[in-house]
Amino acid sequence: MAHTKAGGTAKNLRDSKPKYLGVKIYAGQKTQPGAILVRQRGTKILAGKNVGIGRDHTIYSLKEGLVQFREKRKTRYDGKIKNYKIVSVL
Repeated sequence: MAHTKAGGTAKNLRDSKPKYLGVKIYAGQKTQPGAILVRQRGTKILAGKNVGIGRDHTIYSLKEGLVQFREKRKTRYDGKIKNYKIVSVL
């Protein structure tokens, strides 16, 4: 005989921890060497001057300076024009 009442099993109560993606240092702000500028999945934002890119596509600063974001239009091989965001440190 059971000593506790029958309770259903909870199967959907687990959740993954947040990844905290996005821009960490915005345009016009000062940055130090090695500081993370953008955390992203894939290269949505490209690396410009004085900026490195990690193996998980994290963009970080290589030199001290001010952060600058800009857009560049590129023509792809199939003729489509696409706007790319580029981050640089000046």
